[in-house]
Amino acid sequence: MRYFTALLIGFLGLAAWGVLWAQKPFKEWPAIEYENFRLPADGATPHEWVRARLRYPDIVGYPDNLSGRNFDFTGYWTMDYPRSDRHLLEGVRRLTRIDVRSLEQVTSLDHTDDIYNWPMLYAVEVGHWDLPQDQADQLREFLMRGGFLMVDDFHSDQEWVTFTESLEKVLPGRPVVDIPNNDPIFHTIYDLDDRVQIPGAQYLQTGRIYEKDESGKGEHWRAVYDDKGRIIVAICHNMDLGDAWEWSDDPRYSEKWAGLAYRIAMNYFVYDLAH
Repeated sequence: MRYFTALLIGFLGLAAWGVLWAQKPFKEWPAIEYENFRLPADGATPHEWVRARLRYPDIVGYPDNLSGRNFDFTGYWTMDYPRSDRHLLEGVRRLTRIDVRSLEQVTSLDHTDDIYNWPMLYAVEVGHWDLPQDQADQLREFLMRGGFLMVDDFHSDQEWVTFTESLEKVLPGRPVVDIPNNDPIFHTIYDLDDRVQIPGAQYLQTGRIYEKDESGKGEHWRAVYDDKGRIIVAICHNMDLGDAWEWSDDPRYSEKWAGLAYRIAMNYFVYDLAH
């Protein structure tokens, strides 16, 4: 009996070590907008929940086919990173009881098990993503295992077409639909019946709340559901929540937009944890 107990303890210890080993350590990547961004003092402290940002290949050629370029293009996936992420995670700590790490985690569809360690993914500028079929297949497996993907900061009909071309590879035949106002995702913490278009920081220069062309007018809160009626892909089209989190401490950016962006995030995160 003692031998069996020791063997079981040893097996469980190896299993736990295997899970920790499978999680890739935190790494800060070069980004479009920021370099050497200050790390939070408690960034290395373990926590129960981590928000992951998806690193993906895009139509410009990242991470391949960059030879001959006269600049170091780091990929559209880094837009607003990491300032937006760090601001948002501070908001999660203030507005919910989620035990959240103050650092984001960058993960890739690289055929390792790393992506399955992070139940919630955020992908930005998906109007530029270009998923090869093998990466789309892994993203589908992640979602079918219970994962949740939130996409944000893409605008106009043109970027919508690019986004859905890759999404169709991920979830072929599953429709994209408008989220009804009575869906639980709008009522987990806050009742968010009065939603508006959330503009990016470009508003500070242009005075326009929409981007690209006229088809960028009007916000769209959309989703893909699984067979059980659970949202697995939450789609924020013609909006820029990432900028709203990023610039929430700038008095020039309206609180009504920043506040709504934070409330949307809190609802989406709690929805994912509860469904």
